[in-house]
Amino acid sequence: MKKAYIFPGQGSQFSGMGKELFDSHKASKELFLQANDILGFDITKIMFEGSDEDLRQTNVTQPAIFLHSVAMAKAANEFKPDMVAGHSLGEFSALVAANSLSFEDGLKLVYKRAMAMQKACEAEPGTMAAVLGLDDSLVDEICKSVKEGVVVAANYNCPGQLVISGSVKAVETACVKLKEAGAKRALILQVGGGFHSPLMKPAEDELKAAIESVHFSKPICPVYQNVTTKPHRDSAEIKSNLIKQLTSPVRWTESIKNMVEDGASCFLECGPGKVLQGLVKKIAPEIEVSSI
Repeated sequence: MKKAYIFPGQGSQFSGMGKELFDSHKASKELFLQANDILGFDITKIMFEGSDEDLRQTNVTQPAIFLHSVAMAKAANEFKPDMVAGHSLGEFSALVAANSLSFEDGLKLVYKRAMAMQKACEAEPGTMAAVLGLDDSLVDEICKSVKEGVVVAANYNCPGQLVISGSVKAVETACVKLKEAGAKRALILQVGGGFHSPLMKPAEDELKAAIESVHFSKPICPVYQNVTTKPHRDSAEIKSNLIKQLTSPVRWTESIKNMVEDGASCFLECGPGKVLQGLVKKIAPEIEVSSI
């Protein structure tokens, strides 16, 4: 029986996140306090007491989800993964949990990533939209037909559920075309920019130098990365894929299918919320899914 641990990305945050871990697990508490020192501000206070608006700030959201996920993995009674994967931001949590990246380096990279993404959003405004009820290939085809700007598939979340991303006008035009093609829904999301699209190239360039300067070890188990959907244990390959991640789609559906094909019989979500559990149930309904 192979256990696969999966780590969520942005959007799974909630007020009060991590408080129970902080109060009940010494090792987790130490991570929270360490995070405050590394970041230079009291992120734990915002996580435990902040409003939804506070938690939506990019410089808070990404490190908060990363911190919660890693602390949960460290608090698990038996954290012995046969494989791991993370959705977008969650890939950093997965790499730390799999001992490829230190907690301190992981947190610093996540914070750098958040700030670089925010800067890219301010330089070139973008948006994203959720698309339900169409095949991946048709969504790709329609995005390519839009000429007003940049629009691409950003998240292949599960069959019939994608997120597209790009410049505002192009995404709006794509939504109209997708509805005409029979999409059950093509809804603009309340996000700060066009993540996982070419609009993130400045952020990718900024993050590349930071990632290349950090030491990555061979992980304790294969890491299925968003960019390739394949298992990786070579640190150079892991770095390369992590750099490409910001401008590449999150190919979650294919990643989960590959993990199942490689023997995963139980998926455990490690972090706030239950979003990934729901996606796995739609991708591989026969597989056991739960939270840690």
